[in-house]
Amino acid sequence: MGLRYFKRFRMEIDLVAGEITRQPMPAEYCLVPWDSSLIRVHAETKYESFRGEIDANVFPCLGDLEGCQRLMREIANKDGFLPEATWLVAHCQEPGETVEYCGTVQGICDRSGVGAIQNLGITPPHRGRGIGRSLLSAALAGFRAVGLPRAFLEVTAQNVGAIRLYQRMGFGSVRTVYKAADISSVNTLAQGSVY
Repeated sequence: MGLRYFKRFRMEIDLVAGEITRQPMPAEYCLVPWDSSLIRVHAETKYESFRGEIDANVFPCLGDLEGCQRLMREIANKDGFLPEATWLVAHCQEPGETVEYCGTVQGICDRSGVGAIQNLGITPPHRGRGIGRSLLSAALAGFRAVGLPRAFLEVTAQNVGAIRLYQRMGFGSVRTVYKAADISSVNTLAQGSVY
């Protein structure tokens, strides 16, 4: 057993005092609101976003399609699941014509009444285009629409690109946590970003 501890940051944002500006989606991309018929698409997009990345080592279910499907069912069945903060991104060549799904985020309200971002991910060919920023702002707008005062997420310390995005969006680090993971079957750890 190869147990390794991963440093993660809990980052939070004030949804009341902070200014949350809805970021436009880049041309040829569109946001797709939550619909329970899309649960498999969320899982597949999550898998394509996280497989081979550092977070698939921290959370092995993210590197496995069945694990992502199970995780999506669990998130969608939570008491605090928020459809308003759960989105897909579709890459469209022509208006209304879906080419592929390339981004996903889910939101829940935790027991303390705070929004929790779950698994914001963009597939590798679509990174670096501002999609993560637009997707995150849509989730935050969903939290604000249902009256939540704060939102948080956790990010692996090695995911520098995602941390920069969250900081630009107004998140601040409030705590450092460590996640133990068995990585005995992993030869190398990916260093990429999933936002």
